[in-house]
Amino acid sequence: MEFLIEKNLLSGARLVESPNQSQRSANNEIDLLVIHNISLPPGEYGSRCIDQLFCNQLDGSDHPYFSEIVGLKVSSHLLIDRGGELTQYVPFDRKAWHAGDSIYCGKSDCNDYSIGIELEGTDFEPFTDKQYISLVTITDLLLNDYPCLNQDRIVGHSEVSPGRKTDPGPHFDWNRYKTALKYSNYQRTFSK
Repeated sequence: MEFLIEKNLLSGARLVESPNQSQRSANNEIDLLVIHNISLPPGEYGSRCIDQLFCNQLDGSDHPYFSEIVGLKVSSHLLIDRGGELTQYVPFDRKAWHAGDSIYCGKSDCNDYSIGIELEGTDFEPFTDKQYISLVTITDLLLNDYPCLNQDRIVGHSEVSPGRKTDPGPHFDWNRYKTALKYSNYQRTFSK
């Protein structure tokens, strides 16, 4: 599947618009990419429960864990499922509510200047090859389309919310991801 960013939406991705979004502050450029992990119910994959959570439609009686999170107003720009398929919840130029109480390089409210990507997974097992392929592809597009983003400003949720969050977790292979980006960026630069 070919992906393009057009009018702040990823063509080729399934679109499920979340109400949990807002306008970014006027002077904030998108200059941070935050990588997360999520699974609902915890450790289970393939349900539409993430869609339901991000759209405020989660039924707290469907699983004991859901009663703890049913009132949360959260979202992300993108989700990459275990098969590498993408869902977009919030246009990239809008603020998704993914980082919560956060700070990076002395600047708080990371939601206001970041893009959030959720990987379907947990802290306790590796991510799939298809997820890495999709993540690298999408990251390269974002690096190309949003000039204030760069590889040094790609972080995990744990880095912007230390002590509160642990994702994407110890099984996320940062070296694999960053190495692939360098190769992809090299290819993109010299194939024009």
